[in-house]
Amino acid sequence: MEKGKPYIVVEIVEYIPNAVVSKTIIKKASGNITAMSFATGEELEEKISPFDIYVQVIDGTAEVMVNNKKFDLTLGTGFVIPANSVHRLSAKQQFKMVCTVIKSGYDM
Repeated sequence: MEKGKPYIVVEIVEYIPNAVVSKTIIKKASGNITAMSFATGEELEEKISPFDIYVQVIDGTAEVMVNNKKFDLTLGTGFVIPANSVHRLSAKQQFKMVCTVIKSGYDM
């Protein structure tokens, strides 16, 4: 994305039926920020990240599962997925989020 230009965050990615769409906002060796949209019924597979992941819902409602505990995140809600936890994101209805991963400060 172009630096030094304002954006309407919710418009960075569009909904596409039966798809998860992502648009990288910033990507550096030390971390990244990504905007994502999930069509109803879509999900990211269960995985483990060695880094904390911050997600903020910018449209709709997301279901986040962390270590077998379910959280429903609504518009404006943020959540830190702890490093090394089993997690999954699901769209019971369509939603958009901004995902931030900071990789510095961890022992690799």
